[in-house]
Amino acid sequence: MAGKKYREAAAKIDPARKYSLEDAIKTVVENKVAKFDETVEMAVRLNVDPRQADQNVRGTVVLPNGTGRAVRVLVLTKGEKEREAREAGADYVGGEDVIKRIQEEGWLEFESVIATPDIMGAVGRIGKILGPRGLMPNPKLGTVTFDVAKAVGEVKAGKVDYRVDKGGVVHAPLGKVSFGVPKLTENARALLAALVRAKPASAKGNYVQSVALASTMGPGVRVDPAEARTMAAA
Repeated sequence: MAGKKYREAAAKIDPARKYSLEDAIKTVVENKVAKFDETVEMAVRLNVDPRQADQNVRGTVVLPNGTGRAVRVLVLTKGEKEREAREAGADYVGGEDVIKRIQEEGWLEFESVIATPDIMGAVGRIGKILGPRGLMPNPKLGTVTFDVAKAVGEVKAGKVDYRVDKGGVVHAPLGKVSFGVPKLTENARALLAALVRAKPASAKGNYVQSVALASTMGPGVRVDPAEARTMAAA
């Protein structure tokens, strides 16, 4: 059963109303439930069939105001690129030694993995460990690259990976409640714009079906999808 604070917050939200994006974020921020700095998350239902390879929407976006979350970055590489990775701010850097540690010890004290193409053959050995956790480096996501400094910088700046789930919904963080309405709105627009750019050519009808926002412990607020489509495409 929902707690008293949650019920009180939910009572202030009109479940039948589709809020403007800014009003929805303001409502979420004003009705936060927990004492800690909650994360504001967005859920976007897309008119796609994820079972079709050409409609499996996936990509990345660097949120202009970051996510407010410290991300520990592991760079798997060798040679001169190790120094480049350390200078760029990577938390952990290594090659075969780190791959062996992950494989044999199950070491996973990181939230993002970047690898250079010349070591991907060895990285494949830990694919079954990294893959299910969404950590496997991928060229399409910019995490398999020789431009290590750029990749590390983007992750540290607030790069978010998004991927449509089996139900056709993309879930992504927008930042912390403490960011305030203007910064969260700017991040939301950046995410929506990225999703619109990623629209598959085979997707028919209204691509953005619905949009909802919520803080970690708070109730959801629905956003007018028509406004979201217009705003994102602008």
